[in-house]
Order: sequence, then structure tokens, then C-alpha cells
Amino acid sequence: MKLSVFTVATPDLNAEELAAAAAAAGIDGIEWRFRGIPEDAISEEPSYWRNNRCSVDPSRWEEQVPVFREAAEGQGRKSIALVPYLNCGDLPATEQAFQAAVGLGASMMRVGVPGYDRKTSYPELYRKAVEYLSEVQDLAKQYNIKALVETHHQTIAPTASLAYRLVQSLDPQHVGVLYDPGNMVHEGYENHRMGLELLGPFLAHVHVKNAGWFESEKDSQKANVTEKSGGAALNTAWKCHWTPLTEGMVDWIQMVRDLRAVGYDGYYGIEDFSGALESKAMLQHFADVFAEIERRVDEEEQS
Repeated sequence: MKLSVFTVATPDLNAEELAAAAAAAGIDGIEWRFRGIPEDAISEEPSYWRNNRCSVDPSRWEEQVPVFREAAEGQGRKSIALVPYLNCGDLPATEQAFQAAVGLGASMMRVGVPGYDRKTSYPELYRKAVEYLSEVQDLAKQYNIKALVETHHQTIAPTASLAYRLVQSLDPQHVGVLYDPGNMVHEGYENHRMGLELLGPFLAHVHVKNAGWFESEKDSQKANVTEKSGGAALNTAWKCHWTPLTEGMVDWIQMVRDLRAVGYDGYYGIEDFSGALESKAMLQHFADVFAEIERRVDEEEQS
């Protein structure tokens, strides 16, 4: 089983520290976050999406990429992916990211998908995305980097089937799907085995995290008061939150069974946002959990 880490989940480590921690945990691959740190965040404590010390700055990628690549190679790790935050349709930024991915020696890169907020119709967003991805495919072929569409909540690709609809007319040699079951807890759940079977050759990578739905204490108390007074609780709010890897709604043992059933042999990339463990401990926990999952699934297959 091949393991990787997406550095958005290790904001307190720099490139050298992350590569060393990955090596210590037996994690082979690194997916580098490609985003700058806002100037007003530099003095903040490390955080996933603002002051993330394990990120390549797009405005300085030519000087930084060799440093990040050497950090990985110095620990015997592979830079398997670049993970930017691209807007659908922004081809100049997409090509710049492809160039940075080549410099890293990566084989995969996430590309842009339109968000969905009820303001623009799905058919219009779909048309825009298909046009963009057609041009992305040409760039992916040119730079020999596979472009990935991620299953992600609040986009037009929250499910395997909607991600498949975006890529189905493209060449799976150059464009694939990054399957993220943790995101699909927030929005987009489908039977995982069925979704993986639908994706077929487009299944290119898997992200590992977990999440669950929780009723807020405030809303629960409000519902109790309403019920006692004889009224109807119409707006009780359930919210989705990230959880530790073994505590959420994704059954990762079954997930691995399903992935094996469809012949997946790629990386499993940790992207834990629960904050339950500090980065080094989180990486080791991930490696330990997946070693145990691999042992159990192997035993099932042999029995």
C-alpha cells in the first residue's frame, strides 16, 4: 500500500521537516500545497489555509520548487503531486502550475472546478468546466502531468458520478479523478463501490480523511424547548465537521476493500483536518492505521 501526505494538513512543518517526518512514518509520497501565504497571516500561528509553512508560493515557484523537490529527495521521498487552488477557466495560472509540477517531478496536479452557490445554473457551470477541461487535457498531455478533478463539496463535482460527467469524454491517460470520501460526507455521498466502478480508468488518486454530522448543542436545546412548548422544531441545524481518521462516517476498512475490488493500486494521501494530533504524530497514526487496515484486508482475502 502506497501512502502520501498532502501538505495542507501539516501547516506547522517546513519542507525539510515534513519530508523527514514522512520518512520516519514510512510515507513515500508528498503532495505539495501550491498557494502563497497572505501577508497579514505571516505573523499568525500555523494554520491549514492561511499561514501554512509547507506550501509553494506561486509567485516564487521558480526559486522554491527546487528547494521542495530536494527536501523530498533528500529523505528518499517522491513529490507525486502539486495541489493548487485554481479557478476554472484560468488557463495562464493552470499552465504556470503545470510548469511548477514538472519542476517538482510530480506526476499529478489538481485543476479547477466551478463552485456551486445557487447563483449560476449548473448547466452553465458544466459547459464552462467542460470547455476548460478540454484545454487542460492538452496542457496535461504537453507537460506529461495527469490533471485531477477532485470530488469536493460546494462544487459541481461533489460525487463520483458528477465528477465522471465532467471527464467522461476525455482521455484517462491525461485526466483523472481524485476521489475524496471525506469530502463526500459533507456533500455528495454515493455508494462508494458503485461510484468507483463508474469512474473506472479515471480513478487516479485517493485522499484520506474523515468527517461526521453533529447537532449543535444550542440547536438541540432550542428543539427541546420548542417540543416542550408544543411547537414544531423546523430549523434544527446539523453541521458537518472534520473528525479524527478512525472516528468519522467513512469506514476506511470497507473503503479499502472497495478500492481493491476495482483494482486501485495508487496512493492513499492523508489530508487530516481534525487537529486531534500534531503533524508528526498524525502522520505516524495514519501510517499505523493503514498498516492495520492492510493487514486485516489481506487476511480476509486469504481466508
